[in-house]
Amino acid sequence: MKLDILTLFPEMFKGVFESSILKKAKEKKAYDYQLVDFREYTENKHKKVDDYTYGGGAGMVLSPQPIFDAVEDLKKRANSNPRVILMCPQGEPYSQKKAEELAQEDHVILVCGHYEGFDERIRTELATDEISIGDYVLTGGELGAMVVTDSVVRLLPEVLGNEQSAQEDSFSNDLLEHPHYTRPSDFRGHQVPDVLLSGNHKKIDEWREYESLKRTYERRPDLINEDQLTAQQQKLLNEIKANKSL
Repeated sequence: MKLDILTLFPEMFKGVFESSILKKAKEKKAYDYQLVDFREYTENKHKKVDDYTYGGGAGMVLSPQPIFDAVEDLKKRANSNPRVILMCPQGEPYSQKKAEELAQEDHVILVCGHYEGFDERIRTELATDEISIGDYVLTGGELGAMVVTDSVVRLLPEVLGNEQSAQEDSFSNDLLEHPHYTRPSDFRGHQVPDVLLSGNHKKIDEWREYESLKRTYERRPDLINEDQLTAQQQKLLNEIKANKSL
């Protein structure tokens, strides 16, 4: 995957992108990234990339020219037709399904907003997607771009040491992940559930499925679509609801 990030603050990314999984993924050539300061594309002699909004109002708005020129240049150099994604609080709420979708792309451009937002023509004529990482406002789109990058890159082939890890993560199957335990089996009087020490993998899988459903029902019931549950999952969910009502 090729990833281009348009930002006014490329220095913000260095610590995140040069650490942990993102660094290892780049070393494995699973993806490559480029931080593009779109201020370098402005035709304004003072290097301004924003302007006052027509009709009045507080704050400044990002001008279309630098961002259009930057994206068009990146497309031409890569000879591709990438997804162009605005990081924006008005965008589609980000999800694991969106991460899985983007992980199938060969080239993605993330555009980090600032100030009061984008000139509307950037949205309507340039962007293919708009993404929000939550219902709150950040200073700029850089942190959102880091979140999207991390969530997508870890899904690329051979990035994680164990491919099953990504498949079992919370939200990958619309449920929260089951509890995990490690050694010692007895820590300050708190015991690991006996089933996990039994060696019976069928029973362990059943316990994990039950606990995953239980945790989702208790913490994020909005994630459960009963129409999509298997017969076994529906049976377990009914048991969880019954126990909850006792």
